[in-house]
Amino acid sequence: MATDRATILTAYAAVEDAITTINSFDYSGLSVADQLDLLSRHEVVARRMPVAGHAVLAALQAQTTPKEIGAKSWADVLIIRQHVSAEEARRRVRDTAHLGPRTTMTGEALKPAHEHIAAAQAAGAISAEHIAVMNKFFKNLPAWVDVTTRGQCEATLITNAAAGQTPEELKAAADLQLYLLDQDGPLPDDAERARKRSFRIGKQQPDGMSKVDGWLDPEARATLEAVQAKLGAPGMCNPADDVPCRSGTPSQAQIDNDIRSAEQRNHDALVAMGRIALGTDLGDHNGLPVTVVVTTTMQELEHGAGLALTHTGSKLPIPDLIRMAARGAHPYLLVFDKHTNVPLYLGRARRTASLGQRLALFGRDHGCTRPNCTAPASRSQAHHVDQDWRDDGKTDITNLALACGCDNRAADTGGWTTTMKNGRAHWTPPPLLDVGQPRTNQYHHPTLYPAEEEGDGDGESDSPAS
Repeated sequence: MATDRATILTAYAAVEDAITTINSFDYSGLSVADQLDLLSRHEVVARRMPVAGHAVLAALQAQTTPKEIGAKSWADVLIIRQHVSAEEARRRVRDTAHLGPRTTMTGEALKPAHEHIAAAQAAGAISAEHIAVMNKFFKNLPAWVDVTTRGQCEATLITNAAAGQTPEELKAAADLQLYLLDQDGPLPDDAERARKRSFRIGKQQPDGMSKVDGWLDPEARATLEAVQAKLGAPGMCNPADDVPCRSGTPSQAQIDNDIRSAEQRNHDALVAMGRIALGTDLGDHNGLPVTVVVTTTMQELEHGAGLALTHTGSKLPIPDLIRMAARGAHPYLLVFDKHTNVPLYLGRARRTASLGQRLALFGRDHGCTRPNCTAPASRSQAHHVDQDWRDDGKTDITNLALACGCDNRAADTGGWTTTMKNGRAHWTPPPLLDVGQPRTNQYHHPTLYPAEEEGDGDGESDSPAS
């Protein structure tokens, strides 16, 4: 039977009061032994707290859907209401699925999917780092491993972890378990290879570099090796050459002067392969040409310094942009200083935004305008802000803003409303997602648009939660 509301709220109030009290203590008068003991007790309490969060989220998921609330996903609900990162939100949703309470279709209680991990967390015996190690272990388990074996592995690993293993020690044990399982398993098949294949470009670092990782299936490896054998050969596609050799055979001088490592040549071969692909007719995507679309300022171009922004959300140093243009690449370039004669006001002449309008939206918005959304312009659509097309809205730049596909639909059927104020799209969430958050997206403009007063200029938010 469900616990009554009053009991739950009273218990949470007591926890909040207790935390306020212990946070106010001065612990300097305790002995070293007492201080160490309190640190251990604090750790156990902190480890146990997520269990209630799993239960609350699981109960919420049983009653409604993210779409009914006005969100794209359960992770989106947590991002909007609790202001956590996308990675943290996805982790909490994943942990709830693995460690939270479950029920059958008829309402009967089921054990958590990972019952041994859940029990250890409830006891405060393992930390979030231990759970992350186990999640990676399950992710790397071959698909052929049966449910019984999975459960036995979980029980063994968690029993040892709860007995005092560090996350590093648990990882070593998990890696050994994976190795032992693979000795008895069948040879990899097509389904297993299809499951493992992946390629990911990591976040761009402050120096502009990005780390890549993943798994190539045999076809992908053979394809890339063939490209690298040609374009990654000594003397080929060398950015240090005044006129790099991109086809045919490099000269002996180009070969002799090539001081790049094999890894650097492979990198440059990948760039050349991308340039070849962009040179073909790939059409457009979300109304923008499939090429490198860049926005910058006249001042940055004149000084040859600074950073340009691509429509995919990457930062491109101005010297690299100039070099790309000088060597035959033809990116779409938006330079801000003077207005052009590209038509940006189409009225009712057409429903969809023109190429000129989409380029202008990229230059102004940089990406999806809904708060908390990180989708770049390449994954966004032109959204009618104040008045939708079907309601006689005009396809003018003053009534358009970028919105990713999910958020565009959210403004249509998800309970969100949008208005244009001072040239920026303001998004008002549905009531269950409204916690007084900013109405504009700060992610794409961290320096140009600091957090401003929301509402109608009276210094008060439009949110009923404020």
